[in-house]
Amino acid sequence: MEIKILEQDKNKIEFEVIGEDHTLCNAVRNELWSFNETDVSAYRIDHSLISEPIMLVESSKGDAINLVVKANDSLKKKIKDFKDQFNKNIK
Repeated sequence: MEIKILEQDKNKIEFEVIGEDHTLCNAVRNELWSFNETDVSAYRIDHSLISEPIMLVESSKGDAINLVVKANDSLKKKIKDFKDQFNKNIK
């Protein structure tokens, strides 16, 4: 995976997520909506076979970059919790 920043300022960031698809982008988009600071959390894939996802995040209440970092940290914790619970319950 590679991240290519397309547009950036304090309250907005738009970036391309090279090598990923709906699976990761939808999880990040959804996690961003769990924070009150999020005004816009969206992504698009112009063509499913030849395009890379482009994510857009906006926040009028804070730094959009920090918001993406916060969402990633939160997802990381949820995935670890899921893994731990799964491993604990398999036989």
